[in-house]
Order: sequence, then C-alpha cells, then structure tokens
Amino acid sequence: MAQSIALAQKFQPILDEIYKRESLTARLDALTKPVNFAGANVVKVFKTDPIGLGNYSRSSGYPKGQITAAWETLTLEIERGRAFTIDRMDDEETLGMAFGTLVSEFMRTEVAPELDAYRFSKYASWAGINAATPATLTSDTILTALDAAKLELDKDEVPREGRILYISDSCLSLLEGKVSRFLANESAVDRSVTRFDGMDVIMVPQTRFYKGITLDAGSTEDAGGYSKTASTGKDINFMIIHPTAVLQVAKHDALKVFSPDENQTTDGWLVQYRIYHDAFVYANKVAGVYLHNKA
Repeated sequence: MAQSIALAQKFQPILDEIYKRESLTARLDALTKPVNFAGANVVKVFKTDPIGLGNYSRSSGYPKGQITAAWETLTLEIERGRAFTIDRMDDEETLGMAFGTLVSEFMRTEVAPELDAYRFSKYASWAGINAATPATLTSDTILTALDAAKLELDKDEVPREGRILYISDSCLSLLEGKVSRFLANESAVDRSVTRFDGMDVIMVPQTRFYKGITLDAGSTEDAGGYSKTASTGKDINFMIIHPTAVLQVAKHDALKVFSPDENQTTDGWLVQYRIYHDAFVYANKVAGVYLHNKA
C-alpha cells in the first residue's frame, strides 16, 4: 500500500482584491461651495442676475437698472444603504480576513463607483449644460472635439484655470495615441497624458461613465448597485467640469460596526452603511459643464 501523507497547508493573510479605482469625483467635494443641509433635505441658494451698465447723463444722472433675484431649490433625493453579517467563526477561520477586508473593499469597489456613476449621470443629464452633438470619436476626431469643447467654454467665459477633463478609457487611448512625442536619447517612453491644455486629465472607466443610470433597489441579498439605463442610457466620451459649477453633498454618510457580542440577532459581526446624498449643477453656472457622449 502506497504511503499517503497530507501536506500541511498554510494560509497567509494576503488579500486577492478586485482591480477597482477609488472615487474619481471626490476631488470635487472640497472645491464646491459649502452648503449646510443640517436639519432639512432642502436648501435655498440665492442667485442673482444684474443688468449691465448704461450711459451716465450729466443732467439726469444715473440710468436706472434692475437686479433679478430668485431662490434656487436644492433637494436631496438619494438614500442608499446596505448591511452585512459575518459569522464569528467564519471570520476566525479566515484569520480575520473576512471582517478585516470587507469594509474597505465594499467602499472601494461598490460605494465609490456608484457615487461616481450617479454624479456623472446627474451632471450629464442636467438641463442647460453645454452639450456637443453625440458622436463616436476616432483618432482623427478626438482633438477636434476637445478643441470645440474648450472654445465653447471660452465663449461662455468659464474660467480656464481649474477645469477638469474627465475622459473615458477608450477616448484617452485615442488622445494619447494622437499626441506627438519627439524622442532624442530617452531610454524610457511615457505616453500618458495627465494634463491637456491646462486641464487635469482624469480617466474614467466606461463602466461608471454614462448619461442615464438605474440604481438597483437591492431588494434581495444578491442584487444592488447600478447599471446603464436600458435603451436610453448613453456612453460618455468626455466631460469638462469646472468645480465651481457643481455641488456634491452627503448629508449623512455613516458606517456602523457591531461586534458579535453587541449583535443581538446573530453571533457575528454586523456592518451597516448608509449614505444620504445628491449632486447638483448651479443654475447660473450650467456653462461650466460640457458633455460629449456617444451617438
């Protein structure tokens, strides 16, 4: 009888994580004008539209003018959440990896992409923004489309400083292939485009870059997240956003963790996450958002 010895197995606490970028719109949070939603889900923002100069008369003096003023209403609408339970023994028998990695991976691979997708879709669908004729871009048309976008923003006097170019993965590849490089004796070649005509360039995976998304209600344990809206959703090629034109707010963003001893339902770790948020484009600054989506 042949000898059979089972070899010992050693489990190392090394995480096989999903390739996923973190939030791409987070940089707009600190740059937007602060609005306090405390105690309410609606905030009124005062917007004005004064009239221009007129001729001064030495006999009658100053020409009369008027200032149009109105209250702009911003209402939070999106409330999302999820709860997870990790059995005490499951966590122990995975060397603490089950609970130890759940929260960070959940925030990175699920929450951040959904926030990005919702915000991009909201901005792209906002009435009055600058929007080009939908088209599928090629290496021969990508630069022309970007030049047209910059010209449109310039015409509307959107400040050049601070503009951010959000561009899809495929369109960034076209742009990087189109920009010429002249090499001398360099042994390393870097064709990445991180700034373009004074704008920071941020690549957005197409999977979170849509005009029109549907948020899954998550009514079952294996359903949730978001998807491009069937039949009406459009892929976005690129967007140029000036941070002062948009507002991103999370009134409530809470993560609660209960240990197995605190959890009154099961003998396991309980993780609960809830976010109450929304995104807006200011009525007087719609020109600060430029959209180019696929046909």
